[in-house]
Amino acid sequence: MLLRFALRPAMTLDDITRALLASYAETGGINHFDGSNLPSEASVNRLAADFMHLLFPGFFEAKPLQREQVPALTTQRLAAIRTQLTADIERALNFAKEPDAAPRAALLAMDLLGRLPAIRSVVQTDVQAAYAGDPAARSTEEIILAYPCVLVISLQRLAHELHRLGVPLLPRMLTEYAHERTGADIHPGATIGSHFFIDHCTGVVIGETATIGNHVKLYQGVTLGAKSFEVDSQGNPVKGVKRHPDIGDHVTIYAHATILGGDTRIGAHSVIGGNVWLLESVPAHSIAYYKGDDLVIRARQKKELLVGEAGDWSI
Repeated sequence: MLLRFALRPAMTLDDITRALLASYAETGGINHFDGSNLPSEASVNRLAADFMHLLFPGFFEAKPLQREQVPALTTQRLAAIRTQLTADIERALNFAKEPDAAPRAALLAMDLLGRLPAIRSVVQTDVQAAYAGDPAARSTEEIILAYPCVLVISLQRLAHELHRLGVPLLPRMLTEYAHERTGADIHPGATIGSHFFIDHCTGVVIGETATIGNHVKLYQGVTLGAKSFEVDSQGNPVKGVKRHPDIGDHVTIYAHATILGGDTRIGAHSVIGGNVWLLESVPAHSIAYYKGDDLVIRARQKKELLVGEAGDWSI
């Protein structure tokens, strides 16, 4: 049966233009007129892709990259990225009404580029963690080319350095590029140690004030979120308050576990089972899982030292 819908009277393009202009005048908060030029999504997305070429030379090229080509290509890429990065940082600083935006942007861009060797060193540990943590992985090349965690963690590490430098807008735009590509949302403010691996990656959320230790492994759907947030006298959220949990070294958190709160600590060498909902801290060397409807948090026993890593606590 053909359904018929009542149509509005036809509007001309002139009618629609007038209606939109009226909306721009009446509906504030989502217009950006008479302000500074903002970093564009297209520009930041290009930066993200270019950074991945610098972090992993030879992996994302259209044709094989020979070793003797690397110095010239690296020089060329760094120069192009410096120009684009400086421009985008300047736009971000102008948006925030920072003084001396142009000279500061140039210095901040060079500061970030100077940190690339150190970022590469820690990113290498993330690739190693993925290879060691996934028996399905056949090579580190496969991990770099095909594992979404490499993109999202690498760009978060870059964005985190920009965040530490006090650059507005741009860090969040870089991590949002990775979020769109992978389904994992890691705030640039989160502090993450070495050897970090997110298996399957999709649906992971890590909040701004979370801290993650070394050798931590997460599975899909894990949330490190806020339990609540403070508001001021006008009811607006107070910024910069510790809201997200701290995860110790050598912790494994299984699929769809949710850990909330700025005062929540997961002790080192602990295992958090799948679908666990935590609003309280867990001591080091513990296991948290559901037995029926009851949450069990207890010490790991000697015979269980490898159980968490083997995957038997995704109950």
